[in-house]
Amino acid sequence: MHKAMDVDFKEIHIGSLIKTRVKEMDMDMNRICSNLKLQEKEINNMYEQDTLETKVLLKWCKLLEYDFFRFFSQHLILFTSPVGVNYNKPIESVLPQFRKNLYTKEVIFYILEIIENNEKTQREVVNDYKIPKSTLRRWMIKYKVK
Repeated sequence: MHKAMDVDFKEIHIGSLIKTRVKEMDMDMNRICSNLKLQEKEINNMYEQDTLETKVLLKWCKLLEYDFFRFFSQHLILFTSPVGVNYNKPIESVLPQFRKNLYTKEVIFYILEIIENNEKTQREVVNDYKIPKSTLRRWMIKYKVK
């Protein structure tokens, strides 16, 4: 089993994440250029970008068989107010409603690592990320964090 790379969910640099995945897959530049219909220089330029157009990112997701949009979902989970704490009048929407409290293992491990490395206290994690104390305690017991 390999160790996942440390990802800053607050400051996402999508180009470097794509470049990492390309290296992992040992993907040939000709295949990338052909699939994205771009020149090598344009591809290398994308690796330097912290953001990409959605349609372009979707093409990368398909080519590299990896959901890069999850980084942004995790950002929303960690850095937005919890559902239900809306100080404005709730808006009815025809758009699908997603539950916020579905934490991925990556987010759980990210939070627990912050605590283990003394970057934040449990109280700070609860306050900053709006994670219920009971949820944090369950994670700490389940994943044996002191």
